[in-house]
Formats: sequence, structure tokens, C-alpha cells
Amino acid sequence: MSPSKISAATQAPAVPKRTKKRTEGDQKKLLFRLNRIEGQIKGIRTMLENDAYCPDILIQVAAANAALNAFNKVLLAEHIQTCVVRDLRNGKTETIDELISTVQKLMK
Repeated sequence: MSPSKISAATQAPAVPKRTKKRTEGDQKKLLFRLNRIEGQIKGIRTMLENDAYCPDILIQVAAANAALNAFNKVLLAEHIQTCVVRDLRNGKTETIDELISTVQKLMK
């Protein structure tokens, strides 16, 4: 049976979408970082298209990876300081399991 023919009664219930409202300043800082990373990726693409030397490309890829890691550190710290603290204060201890799972995925 195709997925489109499965009745709503047999499908798993939808998980509510979680969101995080950020301050304008926090969002602006994160977007600035992402825009820089996007520029780095576009630069890497251009290097490849222009037949740049492999080690030169690899160094730029390493720089982009470092920028993504820095972005993750900022976002993770913000998450812990806001969402995790709020949930723990409200007795939602399952947030600890979610945090552990997230950190494990980041460390792969």
C-alpha cells in the first residue's frame, strides 16, 4: 500500500514542531556567522571550478568546518542557557536526554 493511501488513523501522531524565539541581536549574530560560512562554501566551489590546487581547497574546507563548529558552539551554549534551563525549571527532565543525544551527534 502506498504511503498516500494509509489512513490518518494508522499513521503515527505528528510530533509538535518545537521553535525557539531568539532576540533580534542573537538572530543577527547567528545569521552573520552563517552568511560568512556560505561565502566560504561559495569560495570553495569557485576554487574547484577554477582547478585550484588540492591542498589549497582542503585548507579552505578546514576553515569552513571550523566556522561551522564555532557556530554550533554558540548555538549550543544559547540552547543550554535558555531552553534547557527553562525546561529543567519546569520539571521537564527529559530535556537532559535530548541534550545528551544532541551533543553525541555533534561529537561524531
